[in-house]
Amino acid sequence: MQALRQVEAWPCEHAAVAVVGRTAAVQGDVGRVFPFASVTKLATAVAVLVAAEEGLVDLDEPAGPPGSTLRHLLAHASGLPFDAGAPISPPGRRRIYSNYGFEIAAELVAERAEMPFGDYFRAVWAGTALELGGSPAWGAAGTIDALSAVARELLAPERIARETLDEASTTQFPGLAGVLPGFGRQEPNDWGLGFEIRDAKSPHWTGAHNSARTFGHFGRSGTFLWVDPDASIALACLTDLAFGDWAAAAWPRLADDVLAELAEAPFRNRS
Repeated sequence: MQALRQVEAWPCEHAAVAVVGRTAAVQGDVGRVFPFASVTKLATAVAVLVAAEEGLVDLDEPAGPPGSTLRHLLAHASGLPFDAGAPISPPGRRRIYSNYGFEIAAELVAERAEMPFGDYFRAVWAGTALELGGSPAWGAAGTIDALSAVARELLAPERIARETLDEASTTQFPGLAGVLPGFGRQEPNDWGLGFEIRDAKSPHWTGAHNSARTFGHFGRSGTFLWVDPDASIALACLTDLAFGDWAAAAWPRLADDVLAELAEAPFRNRS
């Protein structure tokens, strides 16, 4: 796929990108293991949703600070701060991006499953090369193939039901404003259950031609994964250069070029 070749001009030393879905292509350092940073949250969210389907947890049970539920934690609506600490807002009032909230959600799953969350995560993602070596909010690592496995799950779910994914990729607690890390205040700042939803956000790290239903996540280590249900594709990216102005410019351009190339040659597999 021609559009993917632009990553060779990015300022990072190592990068790998992949298109997954109705067309398939990969470019870059495909055998290199990269830290996923906050893209980890996509895989962790799937594991928590599996636990909900198994009846270990309930999305609407109390979890986190008073008045918060597991749903609030996954949707960054619990009022908890970025790192461990006391709530800085009542639940359901603001969209406050919180690693701590994800760690509490994972602790609940671990308690109910009677095993470390890392073991539960590994069982959910068995058959992939995905590894969780740290926080469930940011501690996964793997190759572009491992991240592509997450992309495939979010396009055509096998670990969770389609109905569960549809709910998870729909805005939870609509209308909440908040700061999208790296891109400033958004009103509204829409999120699903662990998945950031593009909607009409501007500026944004996806492309201008991504549909409003696009969902995914990016990480400060220079990584991202988005899924566009309307285009039936996902775009995954791993780099070794921290997120910054370079990424805010390069990532939307890559997304738009990938979508444009697909529009010109739909449903043809390319490499």
